Amino acid sequence: MSKITILGAGSTVFAKNLIGDILSFPELAESTISLHDIDAERLETTRIVTERIAKSLGANPTIEAHLDRRAALDGAKYAIGMFQVGGYEPATVTDFEIPKKYGLQQTIGDTLGVGGIMRGLRTIPVYLEMARDMEELCPDVALLNYVNPMSMVTWALNRATKIKTVGLCHSVQGTAEQLARDINVPIEEINYLCAGINHMAFYLKFERDGVDLYPEIRRLVAEDRVPSWNKVRYEMLTRLGYSVTESSEHFAEYVPWFIKRDRPDLIEKFNIPIDEYIRRCEVQIAGWEATKETVENPDVPVDIPAMNEKLKAAGASDYELEVMEKMLKSFDNVAQSHEYGAYIIHSLETGTPRVIYGNVMNDGLIDNLPQESCVEVPILVDKSGMQPTKVGALPPHLAALMQTNINVHALTVEAALTRKREHIYHAAMLDPHTAAELDLAQIWSLVDDLIAAHGDWLPTFE
Repeated sequence: MSKITILGAGSTVFAKNLIGDILSFPELAESTISLHDIDAERLETTRIVTERIAKSLGANPTIEAHLDRRAALDGAKYAIGMFQVGGYEPATVTDFEIPKKYGLQQTIGDTLGVGGIMRGLRTIPVYLEMARDMEELCPDVALLNYVNPMSMVTWALNRATKIKTVGLCHSVQGTAEQLARDINVPIEEINYLCAGINHMAFYLKFERDGVDLYPEIRRLVAEDRVPSWNKVRYEMLTRLGYSVTESSEHFAEYVPWFIKRDRPDLIEKFNIPIDEYIRRCEVQIAGWEATKETVENPDVPVDIPAMNEKLKAAGASDYELEVMEKMLKSFDNVAQSHEYGAYIIHSLETGTPRVIYGNVMNDGLIDNLPQESCVEVPILVDKSGMQPTKVGALPPHLAALMQTNINVHALTVEAALTRKREHIYHAAMLDPHTAAELDLAQIWSLVDDLIAAHGDWLPTFE
């Protein structure tokens, strides 16, 4: 059976979901699952979890765990990237704390903004090293990339390597399910067409039996029934006429209109969670510490009240507490997630046709976005491979908004590939949120501070 390599397997919960998805298919149940991570302890935990999943599903995979990346990749038919260079500390903390000294606030910081730029600059060189290994050890591998910043990383890989790469995210299908719940229509009855760039794609059609459902979505605004956590996205629907894929906390930092240091009323009005990614990381770390022993050994019961206290102290919401409890109970009752990775592998192996949404280079797919950019479009997957769908021209105002983000993607990729420091300044200078808050001198100084603080996590820039 095919060898499936997971790069960054120490992300145990996400790895669990994908591995469970893969082994749920009978045709993939005897695959070789090759796990790689640079953290030996987390790698071992994921190996144990994989064995538990296989047992619960009655699957019989060959399970490998490698600290040596080349051994993990040798002969792989599929590779799944899901790692984070620099981790929470020091990298993510640096991405948030230094901009804060300049009055620049962020929510997630993994896709755009100065946080996304720095994450891209430390991630792309590492990923290119991995791709060089793939070119030597498994040149025909299909690389399924879950690593953020999605557009920048996927763009760089496709531009600088020969490895067939598609970027995957759950925002398209995840948001479609949220919209379906908002208007109380089963997602199975909804047909949609979505296109754009990762985290800024829009539903061009959202229908049931050929009937447009946008009036139902807009009625939520008219009747003041917008979910309190989703106000930014519905505000953009009102202004643009189309619903965007990515969540309100993400989207708020992709544009210049919502997060302003001299307008705390806007942050309150739109319920924007500043430093949200920091909070989530701390909750995840607390959850890992509280549940690691139980995850590795089902005979060791977790003290749910004690776990909840630790998670609450880290800032966990009631929803996150519920998710953690469900996760602990799901190892022996694996359910299919809505991630695309396993579906792609299954379709390529069996020929079962499916349409997924993925991030690929814009080779004539969207007419009014740059042809060298990375776009998110429907992709047919079957025995013939992954075949992106031509969408044509987007509504002009949507394409114009996307271009503001593509500018940052392009310059960050240019900086990563050429090692020219000037492009880092230019990327930050053109970032919509950064430009709305800081003057040019502040932007230059901020970039200098971030580069210095990252130290060896970044290559040398000229």
